[in-house]
Amino acid sequence: MPTTRYNAGIQRAKGLLELAAALYDGSLSYQTKRAAEGVLQTDTRVGRVVRLSLGARANDIPISFATGSFREIIAVANGKYSMAWVNPSVLLTMACRGKGPFRRPLPLRTIAVFPSWDVMGFAVHESTGITSLAQIAREKIPLSLSTGRIAQNELASSATMFTVSAVLKAAGFSLSQVRRWGGKIHEAPRPSDPSRRAAIESGTVNAIFDEGIKSWGQTALDNGFRYLPVEGKVLKQLTSLGYRPAVLSNSHFKGLAEDIPTIDFSGWPMIVHADMADEVAYALCEAIETRRDLVPTDNYKPLDIAQLCANDEEAPYDVALHAGAKRFYQERGYLK
Repeated sequence: MPTTRYNAGIQRAKGLLELAAALYDGSLSYQTKRAAEGVLQTDTRVGRVVRLSLGARANDIPISFATGSFREIIAVANGKYSMAWVNPSVLLTMACRGKGPFRRPLPLRTIAVFPSWDVMGFAVHESTGITSLAQIAREKIPLSLSTGRIAQNELASSATMFTVSAVLKAAGFSLSQVRRWGGKIHEAPRPSDPSRRAAIESGTVNAIFDEGIKSWGQTALDNGFRYLPVEGKVLKQLTSLGYRPAVLSNSHFKGLAEDIPTIDFSGWPMIVHADMADEVAYALCEAIETRRDLVPTDNYKPLDIAQLCANDEEAPYDVALHAGAKRFYQERGYLK
């Protein structure tokens, strides 16, 4: 066998990509405990947002990647990035329907949806006597509420806080009104932040409205919280935006006496422009398959390529697969 090598430029580019990935396992990272799963979670002082471009010469096929939310989705539609990896799947649904923060339907397609089961949780302490979201609006209850970080506008907002705000709006109130009623908002940088667990256990907060429910949901139940249903006109308004109905049950958490209707927050879709060349979309799927053993997953299981196009509970999607991606999954036997 002859000796093989990458050309010098590829060696440097590939080397930098490997260095960047290795930083997340180095001394600038640290570990925290995710209570619900009983596992250690790696966090980092290095940034988590990716902006990557490959190709600069006239004959190159330029590829650029981004992680993010609303703005990155719009950037893919405008041709700034080739692909964005976002969370959850409903963002792509809203974008293609021109709903929520998207003012018009965007020409986007699905490449793959990585598994990540999640739902929105609206939990209140039993001592509040609250049994519905509408009651909070009706009685102007001053909650001590733990939620995500609040942005100045919809496009700067996280998917989490857009969703929280949309649910509360449908129920007849807002976070700013909670403050005006004498309540207090505790902004957590992420659902699994240790400060949230401490606030739940100490009684500093009496409500949690957030996703990432695997990291705080059981802790809330163990400390006297109940989940409020998302149903009726609230659910109807959210499904009109593109959210799927979901159920929180005792198969997810111990101590739930009955199923709680809510909305889905699952899936990490990789999205591309509808006009992407089929060969490029196909190659992106090839790359995922080649690196399947190195791509981290949210469900603690080895990456199953067939699940990326299965449209199941962990990896839902309502926007069509790109034709090139669909051909890849069909030819490899992942999609029947």
